[in-house]
Amino acid sequence: MNAVIHSRSSVKRWGGTVEDYLPLHKWMDGSKEMMGDIRHRALRHHAQGIFEGERVFGPTITISTGKVVPTRDILERHVTEDMGGWIPTLSDWLREMPMQVWMSGQKRVKIKTIKLNQEDK
Repeated sequence: MNAVIHSRSSVKRWGGTVEDYLPLHKWMDGSKEMMGDIRHRALRHHAQGIFEGERVFGPTITISTGKVVPTRDILERHVTEDMGGWIPTLSDWLREMPMQVWMSGQKRVKIKTIKLNQEDK
């Protein structure tokens, strides 16, 4: 689903307009900028990501009708819509990530050093 479709779902649930919810849903899917497939969800589509969204947007938003809606409820709905009805933890995502040698800092990248002349310093 994209941010507009999620926003329409939010309108059906809490009222207001698509524009009321678009910033939250765009933020939740903002990781698509880095990874264009479903793996982008590993960065925010989990319980900790929902709490982070609450820190970014505050505990509630006031929609155009004046109604106050909990941010966490909106973001939880986004995640459950995308994840087939459940909210994974960050550990659920990371458990599926194979460990690589470079993650421990053991694989060194050789960097060519350039000697500067005294006047270049």
